Amino acid sequence: MESAIKSIVTTFLSSSKGGENMSGGAFQKMVKKQLGTMMEDTNSSSAVKEMQRGLDENNDGKVSFQEYLTLIGYLANAVSQQKCGSNPDTS
Repeated sequence: MESAIKSIVTTFLSSSKGGENMSGGAFQKMVKKQLGTMMEDTNSSSAVKEMQRGLDENNDGKVSFQEYLTLIGYLANAVSQQKCGSNPDTS
């Protein structure tokens, strides 16, 4: 689990170039590169922009680390539901 957490943080810091926020362009590149096999429409600029707007709680046009974690939590929950749904006898 430690390596997964480090990877999440490193991905954000790399995408934000060490800053506190990711620009729209940086967010789009990160989604396409890092989440392309996990999410649909990662090649669609408009779909990724819409996702960014949904995450951007303070409407500053950027994605903060906390907003990024919202996306990670959503994706982790979706994976969990898929795993539980496909193998209901596992508890």
